[in-house]
Amino acid sequence: MESTALMHAAPAPFPYALTGAHTTLGPVVTMDAWAKVAQVPDRRNPGEALEGSFITRLLGVESKSWGPDQFATPETVAETARAALSSACLEPRDIDAVVVVTCNPYQILLDQDAFTLMRLLGIADHVPPLQLGAGCAGLARAASLVSRLSAERALVIAYSVPSRTSTCADGTLLPAYRDNTVHPYGRNMWSAPALFSDAASAMVLERDEAIDGLVLYSRDSQSFGDEAAIDDPLIHFLGGGTDSPAGTPGSAELACFGMNPPEITRYYSGGMTLNHQALETARPGYLDHVSRVYTHQANPRLVDEFIQETGLSAEKAPSNVRQLGNTVSPSTLALLHADQLNGNLAYGDRACFSVVGSGPERGAFITPIRIPALRQPATLPA
Repeated sequence: MESTALMHAAPAPFPYALTGAHTTLGPVVTMDAWAKVAQVPDRRNPGEALEGSFITRLLGVESKSWGPDQFATPETVAETARAALSSACLEPRDIDAVVVVTCNPYQILLDQDAFTLMRLLGIADHVPPLQLGAGCAGLARAASLVSRLSAERALVIAYSVPSRTSTCADGTLLPAYRDNTVHPYGRNMWSAPALFSDAASAMVLERDEAIDGLVLYSRDSQSFGDEAAIDDPLIHFLGGGTDSPAGTPGSAELACFGMNPPEITRYYSGGMTLNHQALETARPGYLDHVSRVYTHQANPRLVDEFIQETGLSAEKAPSNVRQLGNTVSPSTLALLHADQLNGNLAYGDRACFSVVGSGPERGAFITPIRIPALRQPATLPA
C-alpha cells in the first residue's frame, strides 16, 4: 500500500520564466446594472427581480466584467494571445507547445477551440494542441503539463465567457438559469452567472534550466491532506454528454453551471492552505522571496480569509474579485497584468500563483517575471 507521504502532492522543479502576458476584460458593469438587465427572480416576492445590492450582500461582488458582444467570437481570445506573444517579443513560429484552458468553449467537440485559435494565430501545423476542460485551477494544471512536456516556449491561453452561455441576446437570464427545477442545484442556478465573469488571458513560459522555480499540482482524488479524498466536482454541469445527450428531456436544464457552495468553501479554504504548506515545506520562507502572490479570486470572503490566515498584505496579494467577479482561470493573470500596467512589477521579480478549482484540482507555481517591457521604467497612464 502506498504511503501517506507519497499520496500527498509535493512541488517539483519548474525551470520556466513568465516572459509574456496579457489580459482582456469586458466592460465593467455594476451589480445594480447587471441585475436590472438579468432579471433574477426574487422567490420571496413572486413577480419581482433581485436588486443588485442584495446580490452584492450575498456574493460580495460589486461589479463584473461582462462583454457578450466583445467575446462573441474566438477572435478576441486570439487577439489576447497575440498581445502576450508580442509582450514576450516572440512570433507564433517560436512556440512549440500550446495549452488552451476553458470551462465554456465556443465549440464543445474535438478540441475545436484549440484548432481555431492556433489557426487564427498562425501556429505551425506540427505543434499539437492541448485543450483542457478546466475551471479555476486550470492555470496550475497547464503549468504542470508544460513542465512535463519539457517545452521550450509554451503559450498558455485561458478564457471564460459565461455571458455567452447564461444570458439571452437581450441580457436576461436563460430559462435554465432563471427557473430550473431539474438540475440538483437549480434553485440557486442564477448565482453562477452573477458571480462568474468574462475574461481572456494568455501567458508565455520560456524554459531556462538555471531557474529554480517550483510547480505543484494535485487532484485530491486519493486524499485531501489528512482527510478523505474529494469526489464532488464542486461545479456540476450534467447535460450534453452521453449520460444526458443534447436534445433529450432535461438536458438543457442540466447543461448549466450549478455550484455546491459548502463543498466549494471547504475545498478552497483547505486547498489554498495545502498549497501554502507544500510550498513552505519545499522552500521555507518562500513568501519573503516573492514580490507578489496571485491567488485565485473565488469570492471576496474566501480570498480575504486566506490572505489573513497567511499574514499577507493587500499590497503583496492583490485582489480583483469585488470589482471584476470570478473570472475563473484568467483571474490571476488579470492581477499580474494590472500590476504590470500600474508599474508594480520589475523585471526579474518572482511571483507565486496559487489556485484551486472544480474537478476538484489545485496547484501553484513560482516563477520569475521576465517580460521585456519591464526592463524599462514604467510609464503610468496620465
